[in-house]
Amino acid sequence: MDVIQEKLKLLPESPGVYIMLGSDSEVIYVGKARVLKNRVRQYFHGGAKTEKVAQMVSNIADFNYIITETEIDALALENSLIKKYKPKYNILLKDDKTYPYIKADVKSDFPSFFVTRKVVRDGSRYFGPFMGGINCRDLLETIQITFGVRLCHTKITEKPQRECLNYHIGRCGAPCAHKITKEDYAKRVEGAVSFLDGNLKPAQTVLKEKMTAAADAENFEQALDYRNKLEMLDKLEQKRVTALERNIDADVVAYATNGLYSAVNVLITRGGIMQGGFSYALEDAHLTDSEAVTNFMTSYYQTHMPPQEIICAECEAELLTQYFKEQYKKSVDITEARQGVKFRLLQMAQKNAEDFLEKSVDKIKHRDDMTVNACERLKEILHLKRYPKRMECYDISNVSGVDKVGAMVVFSDGEPDKQSYRRFKIKTVEGADDFASLKEMLTRRLSKLGTDEEERFPRPDLVIIDGGKGQLSAVKEVFDGFKLDIDLISLAKKEEEIFTVDSDESVRLSHRDFSLQMLQRIRDEAHRFAVTYFRNLHSKRNLSSVLEEIDGVGKQKRETLMEKFGSLDKIMSAKKEEIAAVPGIGEKLAEKIKTYLEENL
Repeated sequence: MDVIQEKLKLLPESPGVYIMLGSDSEVIYVGKARVLKNRVRQYFHGGAKTEKVAQMVSNIADFNYIITETEIDALALENSLIKKYKPKYNILLKDDKTYPYIKADVKSDFPSFFVTRKVVRDGSRYFGPFMGGINCRDLLETIQITFGVRLCHTKITEKPQRECLNYHIGRCGAPCAHKITKEDYAKRVEGAVSFLDGNLKPAQTVLKEKMTAAADAENFEQALDYRNKLEMLDKLEQKRVTALERNIDADVVAYATNGLYSAVNVLITRGGIMQGGFSYALEDAHLTDSEAVTNFMTSYYQTHMPPQEIICAECEAELLTQYFKEQYKKSVDITEARQGVKFRLLQMAQKNAEDFLEKSVDKIKHRDDMTVNACERLKEILHLKRYPKRMECYDISNVSGVDKVGAMVVFSDGEPDKQSYRRFKIKTVEGADDFASLKEMLTRRLSKLGTDEEERFPRPDLVIIDGGKGQLSAVKEVFDGFKLDIDLISLAKKEEEIFTVDSDESVRLSHRDFSLQMLQRIRDEAHRFAVTYFRNLHSKRNLSSVLEEIDGVGKQKRETLMEKFGSLDKIMSAKKEEIAAVPGIGEKLAEKIKTYLEENL
């Protein structure tokens, strides 16, 4: 603490980012400040703090800081560092949901409309997100029926291509075949964009006409399809907030906290229509509520398109407005509604946030026990050198040495970090040698430490091997060769024994112990990830090659099974009764096939 007190005296009166470090020098919190000197001192001096902030401060062993030119730069850098380090006391949207959008590349001469869940700052128009039972593909089909725009990705070239069926049935102007001018197609796009912005009347009129015509022609199946689309549009219309302007796109953001846990609710309105809403459970150590909401927004809008307006009772509005302008090249009005329909929407979001927080506290506490608390306990039980923030687990999958693959899964603070998962094709090992395959995979992975690739493959705090003492010894040879100071353990499946490199005796924990359950989760996830990769690879080679290895499955039966199921994944997921029903298989052989696949894949 003496080091911290000396550093506090040297803090500059500049904007920047401060980085709090724990006892193992791991990053536990990242924050931004308009004046570094004032903000950082507030953590160690000053008055009462929330329980979460006090908890975080008690774990600070040191801190660093980075000076920036402006507070906007600090906000952007803070966001980037949180993404990189995933600090345990920052807001992390672990349960983030991605809803579908409809995208139109309006910069092109002949825009195509299609569904995406990924929002990219590429100049395209994004409509949505769509939720609450609204099917994006039905919406796309509706705008194609109504306005004749294309839904394909066909490249428009100087040489005309052959028009497809949609042109012949009047659903597309066929720009790929040069059947429509740029100007005429632009009018169609304008109508489709207006529809997606909330002007539903033209589409409703066209669908009613087509439904009547189809019914008159006794094409009842087609008429039913048009009716279903009309019902979908009626559902959208019913969600319209009558007192809200039709051209208003707004997110309503409300925050609730009990000092230890927090929640945010986001209500989404597009074109005056209430699309829906959802809540997030947050854990953060911010000094003020407005700072917490600001941090939530910068994180949330990385994966969601910012609307025209954000209605929010507490946030750093001026800072966020500048941030959106610089980062997204978009003007976003951030307003605190005090009356009228916007105020009522804000009250609704506030009630949702408070209700979600009240019902989620026990779940959040249980998640802490299963994750960060389990990591702390694991460090104590196994005498690890450091808190296992980043855990990597490895597994091998193959059948008779064919298509050998390896998988690396990553848990951060006890939870899956799926973006960091990696797959390996085993290249140098002959036959089914799991020890050698593990050594090859670990050699390739660990060789990235200390190189330019360490940014994508950060140094792990703990490496977990699926297996017993033998697998652990094989991998330790690799670690010794690299002279790495990284904790290494293995988990043997049969008795769930934990082996460490420092003892010949295994560690056995109660099956109710959250630390063991966490290790089981990462081990099972590594196995699932490896097996999925293997199946995909093996299916591409040939389903027949797997069936050949099963006694009693001859050429004729293999062909019958392949004709029925088509892929390894489908036969793996099929029930025994379904396999037995295939001509020539029967119950006994179906049992043998299922047993073989479950034991070997």
